[in-house]
Amino acid sequence: MKSKELSVDLRGRIVLRHKSGEGYRKTSAVLKVPMSTVVSIIRKWKKLETTRTLPRAGWPSKLSDQGRRALVREVTKNQMVTLSEIQRSSVERGEPSRRTTISAAIHQSGLYGRVARRKPLLSKRHMAAHLEFAKRHLKDSQTIRNKILWSDETKIELFGVNARRHVWRKSGTIPTVKHGGGNIILWGCYSAAGNGRLVRIKGKMTAAMYRHILDENLLQSALDLRPGRRFFQQDNDPKHTAKLSKEWLQDNSVNVLEWPSQSPDLNLIEHLWRDLKMAVHQRFPSNLMELERCYKEEWAKLAKDRCAKLVASYSKRPEAVIAAKSASTKY
Repeated sequence: MKSKELSVDLRGRIVLRHKSGEGYRKTSAVLKVPMSTVVSIIRKWKKLETTRTLPRAGWPSKLSDQGRRALVREVTKNQMVTLSEIQRSSVERGEPSRRTTISAAIHQSGLYGRVARRKPLLSKRHMAAHLEFAKRHLKDSQTIRNKILWSDETKIELFGVNARRHVWRKSGTIPTVKHGGGNIILWGCYSAAGNGRLVRIKGKMTAAMYRHILDENLLQSALDLRPGRRFFQQDNDPKHTAKLSKEWLQDNSVNVLEWPSQSPDLNLIEHLWRDLKMAVHQRFPSNLMELERCYKEEWAKLAKDRCAKLVASYSKRPEAVIAAKSASTKY
């Protein structure tokens, strides 16, 4: 790797020692500078009578100003355009096709390739609810957290780990991008004792379907994991808060954990979903039947200690929410 350039002051001290008759080896040892660097600086001083960094002309760019503007327009208009597609467009315009030349030109305009994120849109009301929830649950004991059954739905796409697509953007901007393709929708739950049932959702999810999922899987998961007095976590999806769902939860004496809206970052099962998706896509399923077989096998393989560690780390989520709020009030 190329090292950083020496300061002007240090270069001047090297020259002064040389003028006083000190040898290269001693100067190198005293100033802790490689001897080859000392020799190079003194040679430059003898030839040019300066130790300052001189302007470097460099090789002239083969990309025209018009071609550079065309590149910037293309990535600005379509942030998900790939470098290969940009390369083909450049060739069609008769411009240079080297990937390094194209990348350098785009970077000079302040655009860089980044992974597109999905993030919830938070209103002031959501932020206030998150802060209140974080303060209330920060002091929850580990014993209570161990009794919670965490649940949620997720989508596993056939190709790619959901939303991991690169886009061109300027620093400090985070675009939200959604992707299509073949996929499977799942409902699952887990606790500190391990993972519970996992169910594929076929067709459009309704309140009646959600009630059926709870009836067939939630109670059995609770029996398998034995969390004691049950606390059930679910988000505020309309199907979860529908009258049918509420009635079933009340009839079965399930204590539902109060949950703020737009808060996937607080739900521990999101990390388990990520583990599952990574494991599935490392097997490269080629169709939906293979995808279904893979997710069932990988869900069964998820380690119990991973579940326990996630639950043990729960206090970090409320702490992060409170810290973020404190930081925002300083500015």
